[in-house]
Formats: sequence, structure tokens, C-alpha cells
Amino acid sequence: MSLGAQTTARERLVAELREQALVIGEVVLTSGRKAQYLVDAKRAILRPAGFLALAELVAAQAREWDATAVGGMTMGADPIACAALAGGAEVKAFFVRKEVKGHGLSRRIEGPALAPEDRCMVVEDVVTTGGSTIRAIEAVREEGHQVCGVLAICDRLAGGAEAIERAAAAPFVALTTIDEVYPERPDRDL
Repeated sequence: MSLGAQTTARERLVAELREQALVIGEVVLTSGRKAQYLVDAKRAILRPAGFLALAELVAAQAREWDATAVGGMTMGADPIACAALAGGAEVKAFFVRKEVKGHGLSRRIEGPALAPEDRCMVVEDVVTTGGSTIRAIEAVREEGHQVCGVLAICDRLAGGAEAIERAAAAPFVALTTIDEVYPERPDRDL
């Protein structure tokens, strides 16, 4: 039996995030807050081992929530939505732009056309305050679609999960938390 078969997809994802995505040093987060570390999830999930683990987990969650579409704010959500497809979920992948595009089809939500009955699973790579995820939820709802749940790769445990659950009025699931990815982080006991 190979090592990959002995560990779960979740364990493999956590290991990849620790090894590939954890950046220690002062950074400015999307929220504007300064932090002493960053989880740059794309460094882990855009490699074969991380992507395969993510694909299995995201597809399973999409099936559990009966999602018919998976996506979120572009950049953070793009590889996650594609991972749902790669994992075998029978969903449409979509990406939410920060602003409506001024040319072409002038769409805010890109990808296959979403139907009114689509059940959208909104996804995000790393959640701190939840701001960009909430903007994606609002865009999906403004287009007349239902949010069946929100999935993040990593929750920094900074209040974002609670803010997202309030905004989404739907369940929030994080595949990992900062405590698992960086258990010795300096602000853990604050």
C-alpha cells in the first residue's frame, strides 16, 4: 500500500499546506490587517499532491450539499472550483469578478450560465475576516441564485467563519484551520 493510500485526503492537504503554503514573516492580508504569517494556499493546491487531495474533499462536500455549481471570488476560488470538477462532482464551475466586466458579455459571474434552481457552493482558499467570501455570496444572490453552503480550505480562526455563516444563512465548512497548519503560531494563545 502506498503512503498516499494510507493517509486521508484531509491529512494530505494539511501536510501540503504546512510544507508548501505556510509563509512565516510579516505580511499584509487581504483584509488589510498585518500578520506574522500567511497561508498562501495556492502554493500547495496548484501542485499535484495538494490538488488531488483538494479535489477529493471539495467534490465530496459538493455531493453532500447537493450543490450544482461551485465557485466564488476569482483567484481564491478558481482552483477550488476546478478541483471540484476534477474530483468528479457533477457541478458547473463559476468565478465571481470584483466588478462587472465592461466588454464582451459584461458579466460579473463567469462560467456556464447558472440556472435559477442551481444550488451554489461558494468556495474560498483562506478565510480571515470573510470579506471577500461575503462579497461573492452577495453577487451570487444578486443574480438570483441560492447558496447551499460555503467551503474554505483554511480558516485563520479570526472571526471570518462566523461572519460568513451569518451572511450566507448556510453552513460553513473549513477543510483545515490555522491551528492544524501552523500549530506553533505565535498568536495562538491570544
